[in-house]
Formats: sequence, structure tokens, C-alpha cells
Amino acid sequence: MCSAGIAPDAAPHAPAVPGPVLAAGRDADVFALDEERVLRRYRSGRSALGEVRLMAHARSHGFPAPEVFSAQGPDLEMERLHGPTLLQAMAADEVSIADGAAVLADLHTRLHTVPMPEVAGDGSARSGAPLASRLDQCLVHLDLHPANIILTEPHGPALVDWANATIGPAGLDVAMTSVIIAEVAVDAGGAYSRAARALLVAFLALAGVDPRPHLDVAAQRRAHDTTLVPGERELVPLAQELVRHYADIAFDSPASDARA
Repeated sequence: MCSAGIAPDAAPHAPAVPGPVLAAGRDADVFALDEERVLRRYRSGRSALGEVRLMAHARSHGFPAPEVFSAQGPDLEMERLHGPTLLQAMAADEVSIADGAAVLADLHTRLHTVPMPEVAGDGSARSGAPLASRLDQCLVHLDLHPANIILTEPHGPALVDWANATIGPAGLDVAMTSVIIAEVAVDAGGAYSRAARALLVAFLALAGVDPRPHLDVAAQRRAHDTTLVPGERELVPLAQELVRHYADIAFDSPASDARA
């Protein structure tokens, strides 16, 4: 969360010229400032204040999100998390598919049970509000996948990249995660398609939330994501149908009825 005495829109401590690039995402770059801090900068110049508020709110309720020290415009100065991503650990066979699915499901459950943040008049979110009046609404990340989970020693799995975070139904969050994983599964030429299919099946079995009522919206959001690289958008309809197929099995089978 934001440190005491530092407003989210205060001037960042980052130098005018950031340090070495640690990661280059689809719409932002992460620069190393020192061993304890990084600077995340959006290339578009858009403000990061909304996500800062949501991260701080989640963190204040015990959710493993990085601490934000300051934010101004497109810049976030925040805690540097040390460790591999869940994707890297699974690719290196350091984490099994079953354990990876459990991490994904656990982070969803923990995030969706965080008390609802207050929504300000400008549409941004602030902490301190009571539980949601609408039971289907909660804090959602909408980009919760293995590449955005860092396996840290002090915090365990921590969730980063809160650019899409907002208030919405838990099923939409589960659907977005499922579609993103399924895109890898339906990419026949991909090296990890079989592993992704197994991860999808395991995740849906553990998620506890049926994504199907929100699957069309999730696929539409994903298809209109401006950060998709050439070829990815064409995979979305196939991914949507794969998720629907395995969700039918996970939530309509006799075994799922017995678990309920």
C-alpha cells in the first residue's frame, strides 16, 4: 500500500532517468531503482492512480500485492519483488500443474473476498467502504495469470500488473483467467499447449466459480485488448469454446454435483 504520509499522486522518488529495464510488458516498462524498489511506467502516459488505490486497498486487507511508495501520472514507484513468475517456475518444472492451478484458484478466492472498496464519483476506487450491496460484485483483477504472479520468499505468491483491476463479478475474473490460459492451449504450434490445457482443467476444478455466465463478456474484452500481438486475437474464439467445454464438465458433471 502507499506508505504513511505519501499521497498516491505525490511526486515519485524515481530519478529522471530510470535504472536498468527489468521487464518490458505490453503497455508498460519496469525499471530497477535499487534492490528494494522499481519504477513501473506506462508508455501511453495514462494515469496509474486508479490501480494504486485498488492495490493499496487489497494490500490493506492482507492480499499479496506489491507496496506502492509513490505515484504520479504514468509512474508507479513500488516494492521490488524477488523471485520467478509462476509461469517461469512451471516451465522449469519447479512447480507442478496441479500446484500452479491451486495458486491461481487461491489468489482468486482471496481477492474476491476482500471487502469492497468505495467507488468515488470519478469512478476510481477508495478503501474503507462496507461490503458490497450487490452480492455479485467484488474486487477483480482481470489479468490474473501465471506470468503476473511472482513467487516470493517473504510473501509467497504475489500478484502484479493491476492495470485492469476494477469492481465486477467474480465469475468474470475466473472467465478472463480461463480464456487467457485457453489461448495457449488452442495454439497448436505452441510449445506449452498441452500443459496449458491441463492447467485449465485443473484450475476450473478448483476455482469454485462458474465462468460460463461471463464467458462472452470475457472473450469480447480479450478480443478488444489493444496489447494483443498479431495472431493472438484469432485464438480468442477457439479459447472461449474450449473454456466452455471444460466448464461444462467441471460444473455440470455428477462429480461436480457431489462436491457441491
